[in-house]
Amino acid sequence: MTAEKRPRSFYVLATIFALFVLFLYGPVITILILSFQGPQGGLTFPMNGVSVHWFEELFRGAGLVDISIGLWNSVKLGLLVMVLTVVFSVMAGLAFRRRFRGSALLFYTAIASLIMPSIIVSLGIALEFHIVDDTVMEIADAYEVDWLYENYQTATGLFTSGLGAHLSWTLPFGLLIMFAVFNRFNKSYEEAARDLGATSWQTIRHVVLPIIAPSVAGVALFGFTLSWDELARSSQAMGAANTLPIQLQALTTTVTTPMIYALGTVTTGISLLVIATALTTFFVMQKRRQRRALKGA
Repeated sequence: MTAEKRPRSFYVLATIFALFVLFLYGPVITILILSFQGPQGGLTFPMNGVSVHWFEELFRGAGLVDISIGLWNSVKLGLLVMVLTVVFSVMAGLAFRRRFRGSALLFYTAIASLIMPSIIVSLGIALEFHIVDDTVMEIADAYEVDWLYENYQTATGLFTSGLGAHLSWTLPFGLLIMFAVFNRFNKSYEEAARDLGATSWQTIRHVVLPIIAPSVAGVALFGFTLSWDELARSSQAMGAANTLPIQLQALTTTVTTPMIYALGTVTTGISLLVIATALTTFFVMQKRRQRRALKGA
């Protein structure tokens, strides 16, 4: 029995798909390779030696801005955004399972920032916090609050205006995922838990959360990765603090060595590490849940 011959269209579509994958990941692969140039290497092929010289220069600073500060700021902010996105999205998903007055307006307000230009959102948030600064200064002057006038600087910062700017980007995605999950959630599982005497909290903890765990992991990954590489909404709202994308944008106009590629490789590696950690944690949790189910049976 001979194998069925594939039609010509299969090879055409396969070629188009391969070219698309190459177009999608080619720049990342190119940056990864060029980041391991030798000390005399340039920004293009052919490579001039192979070494980790530019990674060493990157972490030494090489007379440029301190990359470690922006890196650490992005990690801290990304982790906080991830946690808040998961918490708010799950809570909103549970709340929207029942209709209430103004639910439609609240929903469209929550996702409206997706259609707004990011730079406009960032500028609007920055202006809001500048109004707060002006108001505080006016109060300090009017009531002669010397300690406030002398010590207060600004309300803008990494975990104030910066956090709000990033949440305006990550929360809509988390909300849409959770709304889709709970829209097709089978309520009979909860009814069975209540019939067995479980409280509302026990039902959520032992029934609902384990079922939606993959979606929660997806929301967490969305929250961190969207915050990790966000530039437009960070540009006006961070105050004196700089995240890694802001520093990377500044370096693209001044760095003319493969150091910029080394920085791109490091940031990509951190993103992949976070994704791998999340997937590994989810896999371990799934295996543990299966073992418990087998023991219970």
